[in-house]
Amino acid sequence: EACVYCPWLPRSVVAGDNTHMLRPRSPSAPRAALLHAARRRLSSRSDFRGVFPIMATPFRADESLDVDGFQKSMRFMAEAGCDGATIVGVLGESNRMTDRERETLIRAAVDAVADCGRPFPICVGTSHAGTAATVALSQMAQELGAAAVMVTPTKEPAPASDDTLAEMYARVAEGCPGLPIVLQDHPASTQVHMGPKLIARIAHEVPAVACIKLEALPTPARIAALRKLWASELPPASDCTILTGLGALYAGFDMEQGTDGFMTGFAFPEILQAMNAAAQRKEWERAHALYQRYLPLLVFEQQPGVAVRKELYRLRGLIECAHVRHPAAPAAAPALAKALAEQVERSLPGIDVSQPLPASLFA
Repeated sequence: EACVYCPWLPRSVVAGDNTHMLRPRSPSAPRAALLHAARRRLSSRSDFRGVFPIMATPFRADESLDVDGFQKSMRFMAEAGCDGATIVGVLGESNRMTDRERETLIRAAVDAVADCGRPFPICVGTSHAGTAATVALSQMAQELGAAAVMVTPTKEPAPASDDTLAEMYARVAEGCPGLPIVLQDHPASTQVHMGPKLIARIAHEVPAVACIKLEALPTPARIAALRKLWASELPPASDCTILTGLGALYAGFDMEQGTDGFMTGFAFPEILQAMNAAAQRKEWERAHALYQRYLPLLVFEQQPGVAVRKELYRLRGLIECAHVRHPAAPAAAPALAKALAEQVERSLPGIDVSQPLPASLFA
């Protein structure tokens, strides 16, 4: 029997690898209905709100994919009440993965949450240096059950014009009818700087752009500028939301400017849910109190690379190995891992972090 996740592998390889889970290709009727509902939820734009964690991709020490660990972390996020999840992003080490591995992860993610009992949309990072490749990766994600894709431009030797960047998003939308697009603005990793007016223009011209993952500094000022443009000269073609990224480092200030939630890799999305719930109720003192309480943990996690965040996944029991693929350092330095564990205990004293954090913690 062929592997659902890696159909290109010979049966002899699959039979000897217990990480390749053999399951039927066709989903049952209830699971198919949930998948359809997840797609429909994000296609309605106004539901692209809440907390969507960016997922880490677990690898074993030999750098092979840990599909079981990945699916465990996906199910955990659904159990913790997240509104969906994004895979194969920067935290997912997308720049160190093959296309076949991307396919494996998309299949595994969709399968992992199919039985969670509610729509749980999967957004897939599909950015590539070439527009045609971005479109192709987005089409693959759509065909495999993704409810949305996240796209960010890449740096060119000669900076791309605003028209070229707008055309890139238009081509993705044209190639993937009905698929919502998250526009990621993250110049720290892309070296591409898109001003608020360009972002507003793209949302105005490309109805498929359903959400802005705004990560360009200073984030509060840029959120305010984008909101102003949307309210005046460049309204979005459809309802478009703004989600905070950057590890929620500036969450307290971003929320005040009218963000609709979070899409970031912070390993404690329950904290972000509590902050966002207070912000949506306009309970600013409550939102800021939660932000200040957990700010040391947010700051510690927001360090270059993904090793610290993967170590947090390991501390939460979501993955067994926090290995980072070469050429990055394979793991957080021992002193850093020790300091991280100590900070988790200071921020969440006596709490079993291997389970979703109890709501009473934020009461």
